Amino acid sequence: MPLVYQQNINAHTKIGVWSIQEDEVFFLKAVSLQKDISHPHKRLQHLAGRYLLKLLFPDFPLQLIEIADTRKPFLANEQYHFSISHCGDYAAVIVSTKNRVGVDIEIPQIKIQKISHKFLTPEEQVLLQSIPMDQLHSLCLAWSIKEAIFKWYGEGQVDFRRHMRISTIKESNFNFIASCFFQKEESISLEVLALMFNETSLAYLVS
Repeated sequence: MPLVYQQNINAHTKIGVWSIQEDEVFFLKAVSLQKDISHPHKRLQHLAGRYLLKLLFPDFPLQLIEIADTRKPFLANEQYHFSISHCGDYAAVIVSTKNRVGVDIEIPQIKIQKISHKFLTPEEQVLLQSIPMDQLHSLCLAWSIKEAIFKWYGEGQVDFRRHMRISTIKESNFNFIASCFFQKEESISLEVLALMFNETSLAYLVS
C-alpha cells in the first residue's frame, strides 16, 4: 500500500500522502468519480485524493462534496474541513473535524525560478538563502507554503506576493516551520509546517 506519509497532527486532524502506482480499477473498488475528467492521469489523481479521504476518516461523506466557485472542495455542513493537492504521481490530503486546513504538494520544476519574483518579495528571497538546500528546492518549498495558505483561505482573489508573507523559516533535518502573515481583510499570523521527501515538497497548516 503506497501510503508514503501519514501523520495524526492532533486528536482532530490527519494528513496523508499517496504515491499513485495503481490503475483506476483499484480506486474504483472503494470510491467513484465525482465529476467528468477526460485526462486519464487527472482521473487517477482525483480518485487517489478521494481514496485518501476515506482512508484517513472512513466515514467521510464523499457524496456530499461540493465545489465552490474558487474550485475549492468543501462540505456544506462542515462535518469535516479538508484540503486536497495533486502533483505528478502524488496525492496529498489533510482532514480535520475542528479546524480549517490547507495542504500543497509540489515537485521542483525549473519554471518556478522564472516566476519567483511574482510570488516572493526581495526580503523573502534573501530569507530562502539561509535554507540548507539549492535554490530550486527552496523556491519550491516557498511556493508550497504559500499555496497551502491559499487553499486554507479558500476564497480566491489572492496575490501571493502582496497578501502572503513568510517572515521566518526554522529548519531541522529538512523539516521546516514557517511563520507567515496573511493580510487581506485582516492580518492573520499563521504557522505552516513543511518537509522535503523523495525530491518533493509538502506544506500544510491547521488553524
